[in-house]
Amino acid sequence: MKYKCVIFDCDGVLVDSEIITCKVLVTMAGELGLDIDLDFTVKNFMGKSLKHIMEYLDTQLDVPLPSNFEKDYRARTFTKFEEELQPIEGVQNLIAQLDVPFCVASSGPLNKIKTNLMITQLADKFANRMFSCYEINSWKPEPDIFLHAAKNMGFKPSECVVVEDSSVGVQAALAGGFDVFRYSHKSTDKFPNHPKVIPFTHMDQLPSLWSDEN
Repeated sequence: MKYKCVIFDCDGVLVDSEIITCKVLVTMAGELGLDIDLDFTVKNFMGKSLKHIMEYLDTQLDVPLPSNFEKDYRARTFTKFEEELQPIEGVQNLIAQLDVPFCVASSGPLNKIKTNLMITQLADKFANRMFSCYEINSWKPEPDIFLHAAKNMGFKPSECVVVEDSSVGVQAALAGGFDVFRYSHKSTDKFPNHPKVIPFTHMDQLPSLWSDEN
């Protein structure tokens, strides 16, 4: 292992939540008279903060976004998470093999991170090593959340690696000076080449990819 610390994103990396949240957004946008499909939502909203998404929706609607939109969205997604949420395939085995410190750094609120990790039985693995953009009031693609996590873990960015799935998350990690492993379960996904970004398609691949021999 050539890194001293691993920083995981949460949604789409530890827990398979992205499609669930995107489906909720499609439904709620439709209820407000805005016709967007799942492909559009995945492409344009995945990895983005809810604040950013709400600002976009507000500009597209003929009427102001309801004041209870965020509260309703959180309630609906939590219900769906309790019914459907699963850990990303292979991530439990990967975490069990790690012999360096690790943490999670996410754009979501801290209670969402904790809830999702509890539902997927990962919470005890991260204990007090959960960091939220809401704690520092800065969101990806700004690098602050990863810098915040690294500092609290006691490491320099050059000593850490970030595991991400979204383009904004990758941008944030690169801006902070981190190496990045970008996850996608689709082997057909094409990502721009970058010397500090390594794509992979299954968590089982990571131990060999980030070993000292590479």
